[in-house]
Amino acid sequence: MSKKPKLGTYTGLKQRLLDESDPNRRFITVKNPSNFPFTYVDLFCGAGGLTKGFFDAKFLPISSVEISEVASKTHEFNFPDCNHFCGDIAEFDAHKMTKGTEIDVVIGGPPCQGFSTANRQNIINDPRNELYKFFIKFAELSKPRYILIENVVGIKSKANDIIKKLDDIGYFADFRILQALDFGVPQNRKRLFFFGIKKNINQNYVENFFKFLEFYKSKSKKFLLKDALFGLRPLKPKKFKNDTKNEYFESGFNIERINKYRPNTYLKIINSNKNIKYTYNHLARYNNDRDKKIFSRLPQGCDSTHKSIEDIMPYKNRSKIFKDKYFKLNNDKVSKTITSHMKFDCNMYIHPTQSRGLTPREAARIQSFPDDYFFEGTKSQCYSQIGNAVPPLLSHYICLALEKIND
Repeated sequence: MSKKPKLGTYTGLKQRLLDESDPNRRFITVKNPSNFPFTYVDLFCGAGGLTKGFFDAKFLPISSVEISEVASKTHEFNFPDCNHFCGDIAEFDAHKMTKGTEIDVVIGGPPCQGFSTANRQNIINDPRNELYKFFIKFAELSKPRYILIENVVGIKSKANDIIKKLDDIGYFADFRILQALDFGVPQNRKRLFFFGIKKNINQNYVENFFKFLEFYKSKSKKFLLKDALFGLRPLKPKKFKNDTKNEYFESGFNIERINKYRPNTYLKIINSNKNIKYTYNHLARYNNDRDKKIFSRLPQGCDSTHKSIEDIMPYKNRSKIFKDKYFKLNNDKVSKTITSHMKFDCNMYIHPTQSRGLTPREAARIQSFPDDYFFEGTKSQCYSQIGNAVPPLLSHYICLALEKIND
């Protein structure tokens, strides 16, 4: 297998200052250069879904924070010139990591697993539910002009508390639930976004921000699952279980040279009209013979209760409980929500025309990540990073709305 190709580095960040106490940390000392509309910091950045939209909109990245080592590696690979802190946000020194730089926007998605509708145990006492307080504390210290917080819809039960805390530190704020498919992402994905502005700025900017998002929603082109899967090489499930060292042509490669890139409209948008030369993370995982039969028999859009698999369905006595244990996606509809559950198996994300689950690259395309976005780690780790991310295309429209309120 060929070595990982080097991607182009971002050349806009030229002025740096090394902190004497820690030579491994970098600091950006430029203040709002004319070719950048805003500076920003991304907290709980994960693999960089939000970052990607802001980065492509030419917002100047000041720093990012992520506790997951593998997600941090992904972020650093794709944004090599962003000052990245890998560790507990409680140990993140806001003054130190943003030394000499004015911050315009603080963005991020604090983990709140207990509020996820996908979390059937609904662990309200999960300590991660309180991580948004670190986000607010950072905003209080850094005093950005704008604040953007992304989270699961279930966090709505905490919305008044969060808005009150933002008010206490000097911000007008409100929230909306945004549906990703409304912004051209071929996926049914609802998430809640808080937007806040400093109180010395016109309070109407909050309402205007969401109004501009409504405008862009009405103008964005809509896409289906088949648009996202277009042009990727057909694969078969990996033959050998627990074989993590070897790659095979029939089941895909982590990095593969493309003979000829043929984009459709959706791919032109997410790839920014670039000529893609490599396919990244397009590997199928192992499936046993029973699952492969189930995958091949199920019609598109059908689940575990379908008669075609009644004789081999392993959970037929509990079909009401496990009706979504298997689900074949429909090419002519949008995908169901891409989630981190894919790290366990892809039985709920069966490819519409091939007898296997989605690959990480296919999941990433559905999330609107560009094809040259490389995910570090094992397949399971890639699925987790992709499922937790904000779709970059949605992030792009958020940036447009943010720029618009300042016109």
